[in-house]
Amino acid sequence: MVVIDGGPLTREQVVAVVRGYAAVEVGDAALAAVARTRAHVERLAGAAAPTYGVSTGFGALATRHIPPDRRAALQRSLIRSHAAGAGDPVEAEVVRGLMLLRLRTLATGRTGVRPEVVEALAGLLNAGITPVVHEYGSLGCSGDLAPLSAVALALMGEGEVTVDGHRLPARDALYEAGIVPVQLAEKEGLALINGTDGMLGMLVLALADLHRLLDVADLTAAMSVEALLGTDRVFAPELQALRPHPGQAASAARMTALLAGSAIMASHRGPHCNRVQDAYSLRCAPQVHGAARDTVAYVATVADRELAAAIDNPVVLPDGRVESNGNFHGAPVAYPLDFLAIPAADVASMAERRTDRMLDANRSHGLPPFLADDPGVDSGHMIVQYTQAAVVSEMKRLAVPASVDSIPSSAMQEDHVSMGWSAARKLRKSIDGLTTVLAIELLTAARALDLRAPLTPAPATAQAVAALRRVVPGPGPDRHLAPEIAAAESLIRSGELP
Repeated sequence: MVVIDGGPLTREQVVAVVRGYAAVEVGDAALAAVARTRAHVERLAGAAAPTYGVSTGFGALATRHIPPDRRAALQRSLIRSHAAGAGDPVEAEVVRGLMLLRLRTLATGRTGVRPEVVEALAGLLNAGITPVVHEYGSLGCSGDLAPLSAVALALMGEGEVTVDGHRLPARDALYEAGIVPVQLAEKEGLALINGTDGMLGMLVLALADLHRLLDVADLTAAMSVEALLGTDRVFAPELQALRPHPGQAASAARMTALLAGSAIMASHRGPHCNRVQDAYSLRCAPQVHGAARDTVAYVATVADRELAAAIDNPVVLPDGRVESNGNFHGAPVAYPLDFLAIPAADVASMAERRTDRMLDANRSHGLPPFLADDPGVDSGHMIVQYTQAAVVSEMKRLAVPASVDSIPSSAMQEDHVSMGWSAARKLRKSIDGLTTVLAIELLTAARALDLRAPLTPAPATAQAVAALRRVVPGPGPDRHLAPEIAAAESLIRSGELP
């Protein structure tokens, strides 16, 4: 159970609800704060002076005063007109993140909604009802408008949702769950859609994925160093201390530990070894992986600040003032989303270079061409490296920032936007690409280590080979490598690797 009390959420809580379907509960104190703020909104709704979002139109239509008998219609119309997304539906975990983070902001008591709106949104999450949200429709400014509108539409009992993978009308899903559709009152439509919750949710999920993937990258790099008869001396802590980046030190320490006790490494130590320096893709792995780790650490601080934020426009301050602001602008989230795509692409690029080196008989120090059983008859891992190269090339394109673009909207009222949603969407593709690239290096390095027999790998890398062997068939000319890549990807996502 995750309690929504109006305060910050942790990234771990977000992942628990979004991916683990942990239940949420809105705390009594948060509901009381929501009710107090709602009283201010109702007072302003009855006043003669217009208040933006309460008794006026929206965006470029903010100058129009809306009479009291048309304000409920205004809120319904806002949601219906803004639920105008297009493209394929996005993933359920993205929608659940969108819902959870909007719920958290509503529970701060700064948005002016009624308690029943907050409780209805929590009910949707707990019932596993996921509104259908489409790929396109957010410019990352004035909120993730079309995506959040699709959620608000479902709260109203309109539009479509999925439950247990089945798509059905929202009104039917709400009825089955015992949730009464919300009849929106003043300010509530705007409060439900004016946030950066979609891009923030995707940022939090990306951080969780990259923490795991960078550990896997250290593992696959260590396995490749071992398989290519490289040295671990360059990972020594006294060398890392000369350039005191914490991420670099962490990756070097992990690679040293992963290679400890390796008979393969021991076989070429000492004065008889004629190797002077390993290639950069081996020797500099801690520097690249470490820079990625430090980037993730920086982005995590941004995510944590955003998880403590109350994003809406206008906001209701504790003294009852309703104030317009620019906190809905997505730039603080968009930049980090773009930033993460750069190290993801670079880590993948380095992994591809290590894979290629293991397949090249001129550079692999005794391994058969393409790690094939019968080179010429069997192509071995030749084409998996092609697949890696194709994915890496795509990741380099995905590393081009979205946040440097801006397309004005709403009759030039919204004349600068962040494109943060687009940055988040391409980052998710990049993370999928990194998973595939590391899965291929894992398969290739494991095969190479097997070919070093009778020499035995380090206990930690042997554990990785054994874990892989549980999910893929053994080597042979009849191997179907595409299913093996998928199995390795699944193993990486499971967290079973050392």
